[in-house]
Amino acid sequence: MIRFDQVTKQFADGTEALKNVSLTIPTGKLTVIIGPSGCGKTTLMKMINHLEAPTSGEVLIDELSIKDRDDVELRRSIGYVIQRIGLFPHMTIARNASIVPKLKGWSEEKTQTRIRELMNIVGLDPDTYLERFPLELSGGQQQRIGVVRALAGDPNIMLMDEPFSALDPISREQLQDELLSLQKRINKTIVFVTHDMDEALKIADHIIVLRAGEVEQIGSSNDLIHEPKNDFVRNFIGQDRINRKRTFGKRKIRELSSYFLQSKISEQIVTVNSTENVEVAITLLDQPHTDVLAVYTNDELVGYITQSAILNAVVAKEEGAPSHD
Repeated sequence: MIRFDQVTKQFADGTEALKNVSLTIPTGKLTVIIGPSGCGKTTLMKMINHLEAPTSGEVLIDELSIKDRDDVELRRSIGYVIQRIGLFPHMTIARNASIVPKLKGWSEEKTQTRIRELMNIVGLDPDTYLERFPLELSGGQQQRIGVVRALAGDPNIMLMDEPFSALDPISREQLQDELLSLQKRINKTIVFVTHDMDEALKIADHIIVLRAGEVEQIGSSNDLIHEPKNDFVRNFIGQDRINRKRTFGKRKIRELSSYFLQSKISEQIVTVNSTENVEVAITLLDQPHTDVLAVYTNDELVGYITQSAILNAVVAKEEGAPSHD
């Protein structure tokens, strides 16, 4: 577990990159840090391997402050993948990938076994690629080798700083899929910085949304889609993206306001709060002799909803019609 305890980072020019940040990054999960340019994403991530030191507060790994650990040993225990990849061009892929295991004193046999295993996992035949040089590989292949090198020393934590942003869309999507598949096998604590919201929503178990050095919201992809904490988070995700990704039954009853009907009212009316999920309305309307729900917001009647209204909304969503949010 990685924990930030009231961390502030102020640079020499007075820029306050992080402001009293407290959060926990769960073990064995893929956590994405996202936010606008200059919000402190990379600074937050670099504090984990002590490439940046807090001005105040503490960063702890398994409840041990990183300031009490040797920086060299700390960094050898944490994998690091960056956008520019950083492979040494004069070294073969085998030598690039074996750097950390050798620094850790692994035997040649153990090192090669580990590297060949990882090469197979990322879809690169070791017999074909290990003796090649980085410039003989495509950008996507080089980034796969970057992942192999980061994992070669079997770290518990891997940091990934916008690793796929320089790749073409097809390679980027392939690597996202491969990362998800890889994480299912290795269950590492991965901290992934990106500026791409679609990427974050696709790969993350856990998302941290930053703005101007402060945490706006922390949660799963579903949390952000179904319950954006404020207008900043909602606008940063984008209402169109929210509409596309929401599970219909999890949407709020108030979002069907354009379907409220105030005619054909029978005596069988049940009341419901407009902030309830649509699946609550579906359950209530499935009860015998209940064909209309009276919808209230703060004790004020705002309209009515029926099974046909919900059906119309489902059809509209399936056909790609406007969602009337």
